[in-house]
Amino acid sequence: MSFQNKTILITGATRGIGKAIALRLAKEGANIVIAAKSVEENAKLGGTIFSAAAEIEAAGGKALAVQCDIRFEDQIQNVVDKAISTFGGIDILVNNASAISLTSTEQTEAKRFDLMHSINVRGTFLVGKACIPHLRKAENPHILTLSPPINLDPKWFEKHVAYTITKYSMSMMTVGWAKELKKDRIAANSLWPKTTIDTAAVRNLLGGQMLANMSRTVDILADAAYYILRQPSGECTGNLFVDEQVLAKEGITDLEKYSVVPGANLYTDLFV
Repeated sequence: MSFQNKTILITGATRGIGKAIALRLAKEGANIVIAAKSVEENAKLGGTIFSAAAEIEAAGGKALAVQCDIRFEDQIQNVVDKAISTFGGIDILVNNASAISLTSTEQTEAKRFDLMHSINVRGTFLVGKACIPHLRKAENPHILTLSPPINLDPKWFEKHVAYTITKYSMSMMTVGWAKELKKDRIAANSLWPKTTIDTAAVRNLLGGQMLANMSRTVDILADAAYYILRQPSGECTGNLFVDEQVLAKEGITDLEKYSVVPGANLYTDLFV
């Protein structure tokens, strides 16, 4: 499928993985709707919806930057309405926005628990709900959610129950939507990295520069998303993909170019 003039709504696209996917598809001539909160730059995180829009247009796409906190249904509807009025439709939804707190049960504050559930679970669900009527009209409609394979090994729960159940909820939405929306030819898939990815979250919250140096760049997920989203929506649905698996299917097995530090031992991500 060509992405030329196709409209892709991406949540949390101001930085990191979301922006990388936006830039990859912008190179193919896509219209990118940036639905994110940042209108003023955070020194630790960097990027705003406006700086992301400028990069997207420089890469060859068209950009629509709309401030949106997906915890609020009216803000979600505003993004969708502006996407339709600006570009005439929505072809693809990428659910990238997510909150993380790798804390044990006793260390997880109620407000942090609520934040993860309101963004990862409720927000993802409501963005999907708002986009489905428009995706139904698209030529090759896809929903792609950044969430992991569902692995019930207790080791993925014991250290961060609250976070794990929200990410698995996102993956369960993929499974449910794939079946529910099959009659409408709306594909629903998830994507997750095999290794940690060099993002602000990794550097600031998880393992600092040491972990970043044992990670891959965001480009691997951007490329994997590109290959998933160009598949026929009626045939490629209901998958909980890992990036390496997607690239291998395309014949890409030499992944050295994605390493932050060439030749470094890579750190396996959560849930895989």
